[in-house]
Amino acid sequence: MNLLNKLYKTFLSEYAKRRIEKTILYVALFGFFIHLILIYLSKFGIVNFSLESELFKNPISAIYTPFSFILVYEVYLLIYYLPKSFTTYITKQYEIITLIIIRKLFKDLSALELSSDWFEIKGDLQFTYDILASVILFYLIFQFQKQGMQKSTQLNDNKLKIKRFIHRKKIIALALVPIFFIMALVTLLNWTSDVSLTSNDLPSFETINNLFFDEFFTMLILVDVVLLLISFFYTDKFHKIIRNSGFVVSTILIRMSFGVIGLISTILILVAVLFGLGIIIIHNKYEKNTLPNTV
Repeated sequence: MNLLNKLYKTFLSEYAKRRIEKTILYVALFGFFIHLILIYLSKFGIVNFSLESELFKNPISAIYTPFSFILVYEVYLLIYYLPKSFTTYITKQYEIITLIIIRKLFKDLSALELSSDWFEIKGDLQFTYDILASVILFYLIFQFQKQGMQKSTQLNDNKLKIKRFIHRKKIIALALVPIFFIMALVTLLNWTSDVSLTSNDLPSFETINNLFFDEFFTMLILVDVVLLLISFFYTDKFHKIIRNSGFVVSTILIRMSFGVIGLISTILILVAVLFGLGIIIIHNKYEKNTLPNTV
């Protein structure tokens, strides 16, 4: 127990969060300026890169780099909030996928073809889909957070069960810290290897944009299933089981979006968040209309 608390304080305490946040912000700024410098060195012919990528053609695309580091911080926040609030943990999943879309928008913005044939150009049309999706997702996440802030009615004699459940979630969160660090490191090494083995081209942009996060959401599905199974030890209430099961389905839909491209991917993400919102709205209404002994 003491070891668990010590590890938790080291990696997932409020102090650790502030320290990691500050570090990520500095790294993001540094990465942005480095990316910007590389773009201008290439643009003025000072340095000739053998790599051909849309990420090195326009200064606007340099914003892609700091957003990548912000996403890393969001991954940490997801783990940080896991023991504290299940709905906040799910909210972080939705925020991450929304930030992935917004990050992609900066790349697409640098390659827009402004013409009267806007809806006939594939890239411009996808930009339209993504920018509309980001606004809709922002609103859906706002509504999801409002629903998540509603307090459950719980009996005092269930406090011990809740404490035990939180304890187990802390163990899962601590296990996720090294797992996701290793996943990120392996992904970086594999990507670096792919670049070195490619003569003139980077891997496709879809591959770069989905880098790490397809495996990340696969792992989240497993974590959600484990949380669902553990929750059976602490509650047998139908609406709680449906809520937790629904969140697993929502995460699976998000993971499926990485397997397709274009409008289908965007639709899957919207459906995933909309499904999660619908589940929590019905859950809260169900809880309000049941007896106070709901757990």
